[in-house]
Amino acid sequence: MSSNEIDINQPIPLGEPIPHRKVIRTWLTPLTERVVVKAILLQILDTVILTAGIIGTVYFESIWIKLLLAIFSGFMIGRIFILGHDACHQSFTPYRSLNKILGRLAFLPSLTPYSLWEVGHNVVHHGQTNLKGFDFVWAPLSLEEYQSLSMGRKVLEHIYRSGFGPFVYYIVEIWWNKMFFPSKKAMPATRPAFLWDNVLVSSFAAIWVAALTFGAMATNQSILLTVLMGFVIPFVFWNGMIGFVVYVHHTHPSVSWYSDKSEWLRAQPFVSTTVHLVFPFKWGAAMHHIMEHTAHHVDMGVPLYKLKQAQAKLEEMLPGRIIIQKFSWAYYFDTAKLCKLYDTQRKCWLDFKGNKTADSVKIVLS
Repeated sequence: MSSNEIDINQPIPLGEPIPHRKVIRTWLTPLTERVVVKAILLQILDTVILTAGIIGTVYFESIWIKLLLAIFSGFMIGRIFILGHDACHQSFTPYRSLNKILGRLAFLPSLTPYSLWEVGHNVVHHGQTNLKGFDFVWAPLSLEEYQSLSMGRKVLEHIYRSGFGPFVYYIVEIWWNKMFFPSKKAMPATRPAFLWDNVLVSSFAAIWVAALTFGAMATNQSILLTVLMGFVIPFVFWNGMIGFVVYVHHTHPSVSWYSDKSEWLRAQPFVSTTVHLVFPFKWGAAMHHIMEHTAHHVDMGVPLYKLKQAQAKLEEMLPGRIIIQKFSWAYYFDTAKLCKLYDTQRKCWLDFKGNKTADSVKIVLS
């Protein structure tokens, strides 16, 4: 090896080009082993805890305890969804058929149709991360796109980008428009699995509400309050949770969006368009390490129970390249203030008036 060559098995010095994704993935290969027993135990544990939380919203009389358990149940829906997310990526267990079964079961509490999520998330989002016109999740508008909107749609965009918008954004733009019996405009291609997965989650929702109704009648409680606490609030909280998680994964003053595919490819988007958000008090572990998100985008084959090690390996091998952000609410709302619109030509974030608020990160191109 000459003095000018870089040893790709050693940390790549800052200023040198980022290696091809195939090279980067070789660093993570030892961490892609999937364990069936661990996966099933995780799913059983989270499902039992969620079930207990939902039952608790009926069992306890105090409205404050009901509300606390409703919010907790919403969080548990998110945890179980993360397991299904891994299964949908075929990284939960080594067996494709088992992953499909576990994934569909894990997606039931969030009312997520497995096959539609698989297309929208695995194919579109992971295949074209932060590429305008393809990746639709939290894709920022340009100034021109924003100015062409109707007044009502502008108001909605202000809500979405306010910092308080994830609850509204995900349930409207993703779940309702693209997942739950989507229109032909939202999903031009059709497959029988799309319909049957929607029938499956709809049937589950009906059984869930019926069980809560029976529980309310058996305990002489308000049916409306019981369904609100045992179904509506957990579902709404879950939507806010995933809306928030996806937002912070790919929205940051230093994260770029692209409109030119060749430029996007040169920027190594699997590394440069995601954020590793670091939480205090082990909250990252409470969310099954989904916040170690760079590693997940580099290699979707790494199971969630090894993402922490995979993320550490990437940060060791690519010092200074990965966006690592300590979470605080001040940071979050500052990001929401800065990141309203995006100019893909100048690579900068804008406010709704078109004023530049932040230059996004400059990546060394290979």
